[in-house]
Amino acid sequence: MTPVTPDTELTLSHQNQRAVISPWGASLRRYLFLDISGREIDIVWGYSGGGGKRGGQGDVLIPFPGRIGNGRYSFDGQTFQLECNDKEGPNAIHGFVRNIPWDIQDRDAHRVTMTVTLDTETYSNRGYPFSLHITVTYELNTAGLSCAFTIKNVGDRAAPVGIGFHPYFTVGTAKIDDAEVQIPGTGYLEFNDRLVPTGKILGVTETLWDYRRFRPIAQQRFNHCYVDLERTAQGVATAALRHISSKRTITITMDSAFSAVVVYTGDAITDAPRAALAIEPMTCAS
Repeated sequence: MTPVTPDTELTLSHQNQRAVISPWGASLRRYLFLDISGREIDIVWGYSGGGGKRGGQGDVLIPFPGRIGNGRYSFDGQTFQLECNDKEGPNAIHGFVRNIPWDIQDRDAHRVTMTVTLDTETYSNRGYPFSLHITVTYELNTAGLSCAFTIKNVGDRAAPVGIGFHPYFTVGTAKIDDAEVQIPGTGYLEFNDRLVPTGKILGVTETLWDYRRFRPIAQQRFNHCYVDLERTAQGVATAALRHISSKRTITITMDSAFSAVVVYTGDAITDAPRAALAIEPMTCAS
């Protein structure tokens, strides 16, 4: 079997859709469709090769998405210390699985399933003495690209765990300023100056951050975790990005497991600020 490296990639296809997935981190590297002339139209702002990633493009964020202040957390009456690996401050950020090889369990032309296991022996000294078996499945179908996440606790104690996903979307504008967005959150987390949640939820009603109906992004600088999401009767929440003039629209639907969505305009990406909009479903608010 060929070893998985940061440059390992595989392509899924269904009708005129293509997705490029890497078993390095189970990451989504590209998602596009072919127009009637065969031209590639990006849906996800992506990259090729392990060295091409910027701003966490397409990363899977497990067992914790977002930031943990000072890398310290408490669970089940104990306090644990994680490595502080965040360039924005002394925080732990985005879990352990985005820069390690995953195993390919099943694959066909339009679908791939990958797994990885975090074990107590390896991760105890990194502040996470728990064991998880994690599965991610990407599938192209007539509805678009679906991403399914499963986590099984394979240890002998309860474990704290959250899931996040970090794709950036584009509707073909040179800057995301020229698009408009719809975000289902009725509130968002207050962050401190190190982008760590304070524990307070701020309502969006009658504020600049109410995007429950389409509004232009313009110069708005997003790095917000939206919560209390509006949902259908079936529990589905929907965010969307739309080209203002052509009305080309990308929709991102989240089932009831995802209680929060982070929206980020990528202002801190040095060589490509505001090139695309990160819309990041999360099962916990952080």
